[in-house]
Amino acid sequence: MSTKFGVIVFPGTWSEGDWLHALTGIMGFDAEYIFHKQTDISNFDCLVIPGGFSYGDYLRPGAIARFSPVMGSIIEFANSGGPVIGSCNGFQILCEAGLLPGALIRNESLEFRCQKQHLIIENNNSPFMAGLNQGEVISLPISHGDGNYFVDDVTLADMEFRGQIALKYCDAEGKIAETVNPNGSVSNIAGVTNELGNVLGLMPHPERVVEQILGGVDGIKILQSVDHFLSRKLLNE
Repeated sequence: MSTKFGVIVFPGTWSEGDWLHALTGIMGFDAEYIFHKQTDISNFDCLVIPGGFSYGDYLRPGAIARFSPVMGSIIEFANSGGPVIGSCNGFQILCEAGLLPGALIRNESLEFRCQKQHLIIENNNSPFMAGLNQGEVISLPISHGDGNYFVDDVTLADMEFRGQIALKYCDAEGKIAETVNPNGSVSNIAGVTNELGNVLGLMPHPERVVEQILGGVDGIKILQSVDHFLSRKLLNE
């Protein structure tokens, strides 16, 4: 029995096609769209919340999407241990929904950033990171205007203690510095997990680097990681 991925689509989502292509066209996985008014997601093994501008980013990114009918089911799915990944606007939605700590605010530069970005794996204790090595440097593109991750100092210390920091912005050698932070995120954070590790939010776009012709394949490592995790889980059930 193969694992099945669901790609959430809100009004204003625009990365759903890239995700579906990466999952089905490149990886050969079983995947389909889940629209924002759908509440029955019981036949899916992993959920993806793509990037875009859900509801036009009105109020603030992710603030309205958080109240879509599907979100109640996503929260229930995540709280039961189901793997959920949110990229870019998906990360913002997960924070707004309370599934991840912190908030994504306007880039420190007040500029939209669209570029390749080196990232270092800070913690691989997640279904999405298990296939990568701690300290490994990968390259994923970013494309956002509100990617400045913020938490207070106490919460940050708790997250670091619990191993919730998944990815940080770095240079090609893995050095973490302010000069390679594209948006002003606290502690150069690019991606975080919940305490259980089954929910991952990241600003970069792994779905955009699954073919060499597009500049790299580092995104495949993340997709393979969760597929291996789910395959082992299904075998043990």
